[in-house]
Amino acid sequence: MTKTITKIFSVLTFCLFFLNTGSLKAQDDIDQFLAAGIQDANTLVEGYVKPLMVGFGSGLGGGWYNTAKAHKTAGFDLTVTVNAAYIPSSDRFYTPNLVNATYNPSGPDRSPTLFGPEDENLRPQYDYSYTEAGQTFNGTITGPPGLAVKDNIGFEAVPVPMVQLGIGIVKNTDLKIRWSPKIDIGDDGEFKLLGFALMHDIKQHIPGIKDLPFDLSFLAGFTKITADYGLQASTGNISSNNSVAEYGVNTWTFQGIISKKFSVITFYGGLGYNASKSTVALKGEYVLQSDIPGETRTFTDPIDLKFNQNGPRLTAGMRLKLAIITFHADYTVQKYDVLSVGFGFNVR
Repeated sequence: MTKTITKIFSVLTFCLFFLNTGSLKAQDDIDQFLAAGIQDANTLVEGYVKPLMVGFGSGLGGGWYNTAKAHKTAGFDLTVTVNAAYIPSSDRFYTPNLVNATYNPSGPDRSPTLFGPEDENLRPQYDYSYTEAGQTFNGTITGPPGLAVKDNIGFEAVPVPMVQLGIGIVKNTDLKIRWSPKIDIGDDGEFKLLGFALMHDIKQHIPGIKDLPFDLSFLAGFTKITADYGLQASTGNISSNNSVAEYGVNTWTFQGIISKKFSVITFYGGLGYNASKSTVALKGEYVLQSDIPGETRTFTDPIDLKFNQNGPRLTAGMRLKLAIITFHADYTVQKYDVLSVGFGFNVR
């Protein structure tokens, strides 16, 4: 069992591919972005990484349950689930609302996001011109290409794998816990995940239906991801000191759950609401070579972004239970649809 759980935690590093690559892309192009000024730099980075951050928030709201039936006191389940939040085709490109820059007419008139195509011919160019502290800056910068995620790994989704423990406490109530050990990202970064939820049988409190042959519960859950990734001290026309990319994702989910068991198969569904908040920041001091030879510009903590994604969700799924072993799969319809699949061990 210990070896199995260790392997499951190692699978979690797969989703860090996106964080690592997003960090490297931001690092490679931060000199381009900052040349257009702080405000436009934040706008360009925001549009580029938004599908990734919203996808994480959507994926974290899934996989909390595979039945509406709560455990008896001291009953428990240990479940491994992978949630895949699918990126809509409309989020492969974005059109930034820039202050100091405009699209160069000789290039594309839209910008690929991180999930856009990896085609050098689709990299946009922006002409910028503005005055800051009495000095005028102007020139042309080039945005990054996408990662062609579907072409490179076979699907266009943000994977969010996790291990979850559910414990029956009192009065048909389950406490659910999500947790991962600290996972190193390269030499200078780390990833953490922590989450809690309560699922309570509400059918027992409703006269007239508490003896009917189905289960009905309400669940409230919270999951938090934090990650940071150390950046190189120098790249392109920029050098940095104590530079790090920081990520954070918090997701609340509230759901009504219904299920019906037929022999070894349980059909379940949920209707509820997700609220997620994601943050991206580049911390540290960044020194950019100026347009004037020999002069430099210094930026401190230049990128600070927040993403909010709220909305209803509708889930339908099925669980197979053989003795104490379970297998489950469900699909959630929301802004970013989520497919959840997994297995577990369930002791009532």
